[in-house]
Amino acid sequence: MTLIDSVIHWLIKKRIHQIELFKKYPHEVQEELFKRLIYTARDTEWGNKYDYRSIKSIQSFTERVPISTYSDLSPIIERLRSGEQNLLWPEEVKWFAKSSGTTAGKSKFIPMSESAIEECHYKGGKDIVSIYFSLYPDSGMFEGKNLVMGGSGVVQEVSNTSYYEGDLSAILMRNLPFWAQFRRTPSIEIALMDEWENKLELMAESTLDHDVRSISGVPSWMLVLLKKILKKSKKENLKEVWPNLEVFFHGGVKFDPYREQYNHIIPDESMIYMNTYNASEGFFGIQDQKDNDDLLLLLDYGIYYEFLPIKEIGKENPETKQLYEVEKGVNYAMIISTNAGLWRYQIGDTVTFTSTSPYRMQITGRTVNFINVVGEELIIDNAEKALVIACSKTGAIISEYTAAPLFQEDNIAHQWLIEFEKLPKDRDFFNDTFDNALKSLNSDYEAKRYQSLVLKPPIIKHLPGGTFYRWMKKRDKLGGQNKVPRLSNNREYVDEILNMI
Repeated sequence: MTLIDSVIHWLIKKRIHQIELFKKYPHEVQEELFKRLIYTARDTEWGNKYDYRSIKSIQSFTERVPISTYSDLSPIIERLRSGEQNLLWPEEVKWFAKSSGTTAGKSKFIPMSESAIEECHYKGGKDIVSIYFSLYPDSGMFEGKNLVMGGSGVVQEVSNTSYYEGDLSAILMRNLPFWAQFRRTPSIEIALMDEWENKLELMAESTLDHDVRSISGVPSWMLVLLKKILKKSKKENLKEVWPNLEVFFHGGVKFDPYREQYNHIIPDESMIYMNTYNASEGFFGIQDQKDNDDLLLLLDYGIYYEFLPIKEIGKENPETKQLYEVEKGVNYAMIISTNAGLWRYQIGDTVTFTSTSPYRMQITGRTVNFINVVGEELIIDNAEKALVIACSKTGAIISEYTAAPLFQEDNIAHQWLIEFEKLPKDRDFFNDTFDNALKSLNSDYEAKRYQSLVLKPPIIKHLPGGTFYRWMKKRDKLGGQNKVPRLSNNREYVDEILNMI
């Protein structure tokens, strides 16, 4: 073992001990973090507005400070982007992670302090490695390269000042210490390219001959790259290209709909898939068990958590639950207060807890991505699980999909646009199986589907291969930061796609 390897393993062991501490004392860790956040921001403009100096309890904090969305904070963020400081957080904020969150055209610019970059995002990267090696101590990952797929690499100067904005992955790559570049591929010049299709081409060419041991990225876009690599290499599967490939660290979208495609191109039962939960606003969770992809909630990352029951969304005075109050199986919107100055910020994701000792969770969807036109309350988690069931029973493999309500005279149904990698053997059986799976997963949906009195059977339209790619390209939304919207309560996306084809 080299000196570098010895140091790495010592750091991993030290960090695992710290993770075990916040697993054992979650509420104490969060309470101490809350006090530190309030104390640090007490003399900012925001801290003065809500008199942080007089806040002595979490209760007074939640009573005094309102829940915020991006639109609520955007006037202050615009002032930060123009160079003002000490508004939300006392550190100089000169980096802004550009994120759309969905395929919507309007961008969000999430402020990133030095603390958020170091104590949250970089810490998340280190913890992925720490947890992985604690689970798989015989891993040879460090003996080869890690293929990292990020979003657009453009980081641009704002208004000729020293303030910069760009995709989160680009910001993190530009701030990495030199030693962290040794084990990653492709080169940072290629990784930070903006033109997506040319970037994919160069990524494929430049990684073919490397000894790639691990891959990291969003499952949907990584699949596009891996298929291009297979085509260029003229190999049958990725293990013929990279014999030592052992793990895929994935996040951004749920992995289950893509699992069959990955099993096909990586036919290796020992291949490891590790779930992560990272966003521009923070790094929130990492899978910490071998055979269960539930996400361990990361409690010492400079983020204080609250959880808003879905039924409270839209109320004038919504009531959040603190960590010690959450229950398993309940759907919550996540509310965060961070060391970048996002105070009681609703990030738009919904989660449900699968364990409260320690706190583990699954992402169930987005607060804006659902279908609820007749009280069916269909969420992404229902859709993903039902599609997996339908695929497993019909031999189908799905590439991408989206859905929205369809109104026809007195009839209401859900219309599903699905692009198949492999068509079901029996389309009618697929449709029935999918419908029945949704009924079994969602009692509200089942009630509205009763004898088709309120909601008609799902209408599934099979799309030609490459349709979603062309649609995303048309909207200038190619790349790892952008995701196909799964469910929508209106027909904006569905009609755009149908009109395009």
